[in-house]
Amino acid sequence: MARAITSASFSASPTGAPHLALRRPWITRSVAASLHSSPIGLARSPRLLARATAPVACAPDLLQAAKVTVDEYVRNGMVVGLGSGRASGLAIKYLGQRLREGALKGIVGVPTSVSSASEAAKAGIPLNNYQENLQIDFAFDDADLIEERTLTAIIGRRKFEGGESIIEEKSIVKTASGLAFIVAENQYTSDLDGSIPVLVNSGNWLETAEEIDDLFLGDAEVWRRPSSGDAGPLGGDFPLVTREGHHVLDVIFTSPILDLGQVAESLDQIDGVVDHGIICGIPCTVIIASNDGVEVVDNLSKDRVIDSL
Repeated sequence: MARAITSASFSASPTGAPHLALRRPWITRSVAASLHSSPIGLARSPRLLARATAPVACAPDLLQAAKVTVDEYVRNGMVVGLGSGRASGLAIKYLGQRLREGALKGIVGVPTSVSSASEAAKAGIPLNNYQENLQIDFAFDDADLIEERTLTAIIGRRKFEGGESIIEEKSIVKTASGLAFIVAENQYTSDLDGSIPVLVNSGNWLETAEEIDDLFLGDAEVWRRPSSGDAGPLGGDFPLVTREGHHVLDVIFTSPILDLGQVAESLDQIDGVVDHGIICGIPCTVIIASNDGVEVVDNLSKDRVIDSL
């Protein structure tokens, strides 16, 4: 279980932006130093860093969590990975607003998808394409589910637009110096179920699908994702093809997923599997929109804790 180490409440700043006021007298490191200068290390279990409680009449939602993410983690001059999904879209819009207001300057965004690039362009955020040697200071992203015990994430369940790339999205969030996932309370859970997207080579996709089916025999079904029409085991006449030319297999679990890390390791060993939607084993923070407020948990070592959360 996460350990509560501080308390928080929302108040309005003069600009109307949410302010997360915390009492953390024993931490002195700056945000920049904590995010980018301190050694990275994984704590044994996620810690509850903050709980920002809103008035009952104004229950927080994903927009509030998105605002907290931008206000507490994004600093002037940063290169920011811009995630994909509803919460990330809200954060992108708010980041653009803060740039127009002059509260933030010198931000360059690196979109993780076609949709996030479109949202960023409309918000007026300067953009740069992802390159392997690009230094990304901070990234935020949606997650379909976050495993409560480990903060392992599942991404990629959303409907893809043309030119989407799970590979690039994972690369951006995994190489960023700081990472936050923005989720609703029901997405942060120890009861994992549903599907995991798996990227496979198109030439032998059926053989790969059969091997995955054998791996999870009785616990999951394997369907090829279509670009249009109804989903099904074969994916119809128009299977989805990613930017890199891969097909997407949705491994739909009919039993609870007990260990996402083990699932990822097993998938990695199958010939024909290129990548999948599991992100595990990296330091991250999770911003959770709950009925009681916005909660923040992380798996960072103490010397990376952020003092002004």
